[in-house]
Amino acid sequence: MSTETVRTGAADEAAERRREQRGWYFYDWACSVYSTSVLTVFLGPYLTSVAESAADADGFVHPLGIPVRAGSFFAYTVSLSVILAVVVMPLVGSAADRSGRKKPLLAAAAYTGAAATTGMFFLDGDRYLLGGALLIVANAAQSVGMMLYNSYLPQIAPPEERDAISSRGWAFGYAAGSLVLVANLVLYSAHDAFGLSETAAVRVCLASAGLWWGAFTLIPLRRLRDRRSTAAGPGSEPGATAPGLRQLVATVRDMRRHPLTLAFLLAYLIYNDGIQTVISQASVYGSEELGLGQSTLIGAVLLVQVLAVAGALAMGRLARTHGAKRTILGSLVAWTVTLGAGYFLPAGAPMWFFVLASGIGLVLGGSQALSRSLFSHLVPPGKEAEYFSAYEMSDRGMSWLGPLLFGITYQMTGSYRSAIISLVAFFVIGFALLARVPVRRAIEAAGNPVPEKI
Repeated sequence: MSTETVRTGAADEAAERRREQRGWYFYDWACSVYSTSVLTVFLGPYLTSVAESAADADGFVHPLGIPVRAGSFFAYTVSLSVILAVVVMPLVGSAADRSGRKKPLLAAAAYTGAAATTGMFFLDGDRYLLGGALLIVANAAQSVGMMLYNSYLPQIAPPEERDAISSRGWAFGYAAGSLVLVANLVLYSAHDAFGLSETAAVRVCLASAGLWWGAFTLIPLRRLRDRRSTAAGPGSEPGATAPGLRQLVATVRDMRRHPLTLAFLLAYLIYNDGIQTVISQASVYGSEELGLGQSTLIGAVLLVQVLAVAGALAMGRLARTHGAKRTILGSLVAWTVTLGAGYFLPAGAPMWFFVLASGIGLVLGGSQALSRSLFSHLVPPGKEAEYFSAYEMSDRGMSWLGPLLFGITYQMTGSYRSAIISLVAFFVIGFALLARVPVRRAIEAAGNPVPEKI
C-alpha cells in the first residue's frame, strides 16, 4: 500500500470523525433546553400551581389515593422519575453495549422524552396527574438519552481530543439553553402582546422545548454510527438482557474489577452532588435570604447559561496545558471560593448576586465537561454505555445528600447563609478524593491508551 493511499485513508477517517463529532454536539444542543426552560425555570412553579388548583381544603392532592401536599408534588414526581431512570439505565446501557446498536435506543429515548415534553402543552386546569406522568417519562427519558449520548465520547474522539470535544458539547448545550430561554422569557413577559394568557404562554414554552428536542435530535441520528461491540465474555451475545436491578448489580460487580475507576466515580459523586445542590438551591437562597425578585433570579439563570459556554471552552483549553485532573481540581477550589463569597452577599443587592452567578457560570460547564471526558478514559473498551449508566446515576440518581444537608442545616440554624456554606464540604471532600486517584494508572488498568496530558 502506497504512502499516498495511507495518507488519503487517514485524512478520510479524520474527516469522518469530525463530521461525527459535530453531529454528537447537536444532541446536547437538542436536549439541554429541557433542563433549562422546563426543569429549571417553568415546570416547577407551574405544575405546583396546577396541583394547588386540584387540592382539597387542606391543601392535599391524592394521586392513587395517597395524600400529598400540593407544594411537594413536583419534588416527589422528580424523585419518582429518578427511581425509574436508575432501574432502566443499566438495562439499556448493557443492551447497547452487547448489540452495538446505540442509535435506535438513543432515538427511542429522545423521542419519548420529546413527545412527553411537547404533551405538556395540554397541562392546564387541575390536570396535575397528567403533568406528573409526563414529567416522570420526560425526565427518565432524558437520563437514558444522556447516558447513551455520553457513551459515544470514547468512540468518536481519540484520547488526546476528548477534553476539547466534551467541552464543546457542553458549550453547545448551554448555548441552546440560553437561546431558547431568551425566546421563552420574551414570550412569557409579553404574553398579552402575543394574545396569550400567562398560563398559555407557559404551556407554549414547555411544548417548544419538546419540539426543539425532537427536531435537532435528527442531526446526531444522521451522523453518529453504530459500532459492533468489542465486549467479550459470558452473556455478551447480542440480544442478551437482564432485569434492570439485576443488571445494575452486575455492572457494579464488574466495576469492582476496576477499583480506580470506582474511586474516581466516588469523588465525582460527592463533588457533583455539591454542584447540583448549588444549582437547585441558589434561587431559594436568592429569594428567601437575599430578598431578590423573580426577574432578578431568572436573569441570573440566563447569565449562568451564557457564561457556562465560555467557561466550558476556556477550561477545555486549560486541560490541554495542565491536564483534565488538575483543571477539575482547580475548578473545585473555585467552587469553594464562590460559595464562601456567597455567604457574605448583602441582602437586597442584585448586582452582587449577578457576580455570584457569574462565578458559578464560569466553573459550571467546565467542571462537568472535563469530568465526563476524564471518566471516558477510565471505561473498559466495549462497556461504554454500561459504565456511563453508572456515571449518569451518579449525576442524577444520587444527588440527594446535598439538598438533605442544606435542609438540615437550615432547620438547625434558621439561616440560609449557614445552609449554603455547608455545601463547601462536598467540594473539599471531592477534592481530597479526586487528588488521591492515580488517573494514569487507572487508565492503564482499564485497558486504554494514556494521553500525554491527563
